[in-house]
Amino acid sequence: CTQEQSVAWHNGNPARRFVPAQQCQSALCRGSAEDSWPGVKVDGIQSVLQQLSRLEAPLLPDVVCDTLDKAFPKGPDPRDSTLILSGLAKLRLLETALLTLSWHEVNRYELNYYHYGAVIDACAKTCAWTTALQLFHDMAQNKLESSTITFNAAISACEKGDEWERALHLFSEIPRSSVYSTEFTYSGAISACRKGGKWQEAMQLFRIMMQSKVEPSTITFNPSISACETGGMWESAFYLVAR
Repeated sequence: CTQEQSVAWHNGNPARRFVPAQQCQSALCRGSAEDSWPGVKVDGIQSVLQQLSRLEAPLLPDVVCDTLDKAFPKGPDPRDSTLILSGLAKLRLLETALLTLSWHEVNRYELNYYHYGAVIDACAKTCAWTTALQLFHDMAQNKLESSTITFNAAISACEKGDEWERALHLFSEIPRSSVYSTEFTYSGAISACRKGGKWQEAMQLFRIMMQSKVEPSTITFNPSISACETGGMWESAFYLVAR
């Protein structure tokens, strides 16, 4: 993402638009939510997503809070919060997601790494890597443990912001956080190195992944091969293709 795109997204542009009900339902992953959390009122959550998506710019905090207060007069179930924040992330409504997170904090409603991970993911989708890192560090200040979810989202945000050094720094913190890495963790870090022209670092990450017995797939092979091509390391690229 370019700096101009990042600023545009963070300021709420392009202009907020009406999001069709079908898109809200798709963002909610209805089937997955019902299977994972029996008892969750998916139709109600979808309705809240629609209401939030219809709010027009400039987005006023009081309007968002009023919408959420009416939807959850006794406070949201943590699972409801996860679905709403994840849905807002998929709809790329970062500003709304940030205000929703703030609403939780002000009312002292439960927040966990699923919630922060969803908002950091919204940052990644809208090129707001600085906000993603701020949220990541806010978790530590609020004494919330990091997780694979939050690390992956933060690394992805740095990758999309062309911040390969910050992505590698986050990756280096994982062992000290007692968090396990997945293929998505490695893919984000490798892609960040590829975009930064750091093919040697990308290949080192791939070797670490293989040693850690994380099963590679196309999401890790593709950026690794591309990094080799960028560095003119055709033999390494052919080796990866052969695998």
